[in-house]
Amino acid sequence: MEACFFNILEGYDLNPMVVNAQHMKQVPGRKTDVKDAEWISDLLMNGLLKPSFIPNRRQRELRELCRYRKSLIVDLGAEKNRLQKMLEGANIKLSGTISDINGKSGKALLDYICSGEIFDDEAYERLLAEKLISKRLKAPKKQLIKDMQGCISPIQAQE
Repeated sequence: MEACFFNILEGYDLNPMVVNAQHMKQVPGRKTDVKDAEWISDLLMNGLLKPSFIPNRRQRELRELCRYRKSLIVDLGAEKNRLQKMLEGANIKLSGTISDINGKSGKALLDYICSGEIFDDEAYERLLAEKLISKRLKAPKKQLIKDMQGCISPIQAQE
């Protein structure tokens, strides 16, 4: 709440100051009576209050964007793990077959799995010819075909 009030005051070029409450408690005098505001203004005029560091608006906005980006990256990692767990539950073991399940080849294989068709030599050759999967996969052709032979339910395919 204080940061919102600070932002409003900052917009009016009032040069607002946020003071650490612990620092104010260390300054001798009465600070809890009816004359609080007067006492605080006297402390400020006499230079006895030290302002807290608050970055400028641009830095605060950059920090906010960085925190948001970090949370998106964490969410992305959680979704990748959830996808991997769902595939393993369907007995499809792509983690040892391809290096990145969210890469071009991984997405093509996931689309194929969701189509409900059986992945065999013919399907492999077709995806390879259409350049949907790479020739340089982590595992050989036979291993990929074996690892793709799982049982995915319709509900799993929709996720």
